[in-house]
Amino acid sequence: MERAVDRVYTHIRAAILDGRHRPGDRLGEAELAEVTGASRTPVREALRQLEVEGLVEVLPHRGARVYQFTSDDLEEIYDLRMTLEALAAGRAASRITQAQLDQMAELCDRMEAAARVDDLEIVATANMEFHAIVRTASASTRLTSMLSAVIQLPLMMRTFHRYAPEDLQRSAGHHRELIAALRARDEVWADAVMRSHVRAAKAVLLASIRADEEAAPSTATTAQRAGTTTPPMHTTAPPAQSGVLR
Repeated sequence: MERAVDRVYTHIRAAILDGRHRPGDRLGEAELAEVTGASRTPVREALRQLEVEGLVEVLPHRGARVYQFTSDDLEEIYDLRMTLEALAAGRAASRITQAQLDQMAELCDRMEAAARVDDLEIVATANMEFHAIVRTASASTRLTSMLSAVIQLPLMMRTFHRYAPEDLQRSAGHHRELIAALRARDEVWADAVMRSHVRAAKAVLLASIRADEEAAPSTATTAQRAGTTTPPMHTTAPPAQSGVLR
């Protein structure tokens, strides 16, 4: 039987990653207990677990809220992710199976087809599966565990909503080149492609987040002059353009 704390943890985590709870949102214990049908004790324990993962912060006398990442936070996390995912790709080059390579190629086909009709959900899911294959093929439990702490961020930030068409094309090209490097069993090539892939994603996300940060003060000033109150800006709000590969 599923423990109450596990049920609550799964509910809150999913709500954060799919955008129902957004950066800066308050996570009230009473409200969460009511929604999940649990007491406050498992809610409190679940929030502590999510705080360890970096998705939640618990403030003294103010309660819990979804962690709101700054551009400095994102830069640090993406640098860690770049190093770890590149290492995973390099290790996978000598260990990946033909079946896994074929599956990655099929996922590329699926992502590119879905992107043409702007089906974000299919592309996002296929993209996660694509990168999961590389991590599995790296055959390192420790590396996979370390990566789990940094691969949640792109889900939470919904990075695929921030891609221009050229970003989308570049990312698709990286996916195809990574498969070529893995088929060639070239560790250095695979490492370099993955490093470029994550670095490009980092550049897109940071540019978008910094634009949000620069716009926030002017938005607040305008509201003050008008005598109105503007709600906090959420950095995950997608711009008009959309894309899904990272």
